[in-house]
Amino acid sequence: MIQPALIKKQRMIVCTLLVLIMTTIFISMGMGYSSLSYDRLIPTFLGQGTFKEEFILFSVRLPRIIITLLAGMALALSGSILQGITRNDLADPGILGINSGAGVAIALFFLFFPIKVGSFVYLLPLVAFGGALITAYLIYILSYNRKTGLQPVKLVLIGVGFSMALSGIMIVLISSAERSKVDFIAKWLAGNIWGTDWPFIWAIVPWLVILIPFTLYKANRLNLLGLSESVAIGVGVSIETERIVLLLAAVALAASAVSVTGGIAFIGLMAPHIAKVLVGPRNQLFIPVAILIGGWLLLFADTIGRNLVDPDGIPAGIMVALIGAPYFMYLLLRK
Repeated sequence: MIQPALIKKQRMIVCTLLVLIMTTIFISMGMGYSSLSYDRLIPTFLGQGTFKEEFILFSVRLPRIIITLLAGMALALSGSILQGITRNDLADPGILGINSGAGVAIALFFLFFPIKVGSFVYLLPLVAFGGALITAYLIYILSYNRKTGLQPVKLVLIGVGFSMALSGIMIVLISSAERSKVDFIAKWLAGNIWGTDWPFIWAIVPWLVILIPFTLYKANRLNLLGLSESVAIGVGVSIETERIVLLLAAVALAASAVSVTGGIAFIGLMAPHIAKVLVGPRNQLFIPVAILIGGWLLLFADTIGRNLVDPDGIPAGIMVALIGAPYFMYLLLRK
């Protein structure tokens, strides 16, 4: 049973994070290469802005903000699931190579199918899911031992190896591609938020609408999977079935996110850890907090990055890596 005081603390943290997200959204809407004064935001929302103001807000700023927020949430939830099913605090879709697998699939599709990016926007998450799923399957098989089960440390090491190998494949693909397509793949690799239009939002929303409630429904199973395998089996959990189902959910979340934001790592690593520090390791409590932290982290990184250097700014993936890489090293040394 969860203590009422802990539930109250979690609700207070959730409310605080919601206020922080709304504040960051408000600040982000006014910042950029074409600035929009803050006293004009509400009139523009109400349809009383000029054509330029409405274009900047509704066609440029708002879609990017929403995409970044949703992608951060998806990556954080994916990382939470992966850490639960592998019992490894270093698990993250970017570190394990799942994001790279999705990226290679997108690059192959983009390079060898005569289709414009905007016309296959709703296919992108499915293409990314296919590539990420194949990668996750290979990593899982190679790190699984029939006698001892899934080996968490081996999983991370194999995942890092896959990530580097897939990055090499991406470079080979770039070397034989047209210049215009090379630019797209290079931006994807850097974690540049490229899906900045409303159709990309509708492409990612269904995945979150389905998989967030599903994961919360499976939260108690994740708690049990976090224990030793003998305990989980003792209480009647079908370990392999639950792991595979939850792994599919984690892969789908990561693929849907990176299909519109590019190769962004460390969000799925940091958000669950921060949430566990705040509210403890119970999945029912920390997953909602991790989702909000992940959304805010990516939104904050993108807001800062795109305003540091004019006109294109620094990709969000690089900004997140500047924070996440030292945090990963800290966790690696601690564990």
